[in-house]
Amino acid sequence: MARADVDMDIQDAYEDPQQRLDSIEPMIRYYQASELVPDNKGPLHDLLQKQPAVLGSLQMVSGLLSVGVGILFAVSQEMYTSLCTLFRVSHLTGTLFILAGVVSNLLFKYPQLLPVSFGINCGCIFVSVIAACLISVDLAKWDERNAHYLKMEVLELCVLGLEVFLSAVLCFWFSKQKRTKSP
Repeated sequence: MARADVDMDIQDAYEDPQQRLDSIEPMIRYYQASELVPDNKGPLHDLLQKQPAVLGSLQMVSGLLSVGVGILFAVSQEMYTSLCTLFRVSHLTGTLFILAGVVSNLLFKYPQLLPVSFGINCGCIFVSVIAACLISVDLAKWDERNAHYLKMEVLELCVLGLEVFLSAVLCFWFSKQKRTKSP
């Protein structure tokens, strides 16, 4: 460990202690900040503190799961077996949620994407509600021949519920940010 023998006394122009006593001005020295420097906050500082990128990553993962279930439906079922397969519901919702997750993750670097991300998440909610209705119709007209697909459609319905929840939270945060920024 390094060590130095340095005099830590305040060095001033008065070398003689008598000169110091004879001076008129007092010898009070202290530090005072000349001005307060505020913290620089980015354009979406409050929103980014809530970590929308985490929810965006969850959107991407659930979108990949939806696409995977959609591929499984497309490979293993006949085209007209269910509405979910016929309209490629899983592929559409999965792709939309992957896109919404990517845009939500890009907000940190590109804050001007806030309205785009808000619009995509609102569109995802709308498409997911329609997809949930189609899956519910499939589940309502369920028959014994397609019993093994029932579990996959219930899984897809649960994933859609998660995706709608994530998009609703992000839309709420984005709308709150837009309201505070507009006045």
